[in-house]
Amino acid sequence: MKLVIASDHAGFPLKEEVRAYLAKAGHEIVDLGAYNTEPSDYPDFAEKVGLAIKQGTAPRGILICGSGVGVCVAANKIPGIRAGMCHDTYSAHQGVEHDDMNVVVLGARIIGPALAYEVVDAFLKAQFIAKEERFVRRFKKVLAIEAKYQCGDGSNSPA
Repeated sequence: MKLVIASDHAGFPLKEEVRAYLAKAGHEIVDLGAYNTEPSDYPDFAEKVGLAIKQGTAPRGILICGSGVGVCVAANKIPGIRAGMCHDTYSAHQGVEHDDMNVVVLGARIIGPALAYEVVDAFLKAQFIAKEERFVRRFKKVLAIEAKYQCGDGSNSPA
């Protein structure tokens, strides 16, 4: 699978380990930074991953920062991005199966490489269960909320 991956400086070491793990497993990885541990701003990388997914560069992405919270919040500001912070395999596969999550978020100061590999594997193996009416109904409601608050003027306020 083709994936986009990015992190801020705090997530850089774990990003490098996850990237190498996925490349070794045969995935095509598009690395959008950071490329070192020099201080950087997590919103920049969340936006890069979100836009790459929206533009069709890859169907799914991985974001990493120190806690995972910052990049998760920032990524979810982009319409069409459904990012979920996952530090266990259940959340990683359930987020895709029930909510069509397209970005998995990891906290580099929360989990280590071994668990990160398991979480990413669960995320990548999962598929949205579109045949189950309850998940489709809920997903449509999420999309309706997104559409309701998406405004062309950048205000994110309903008209």
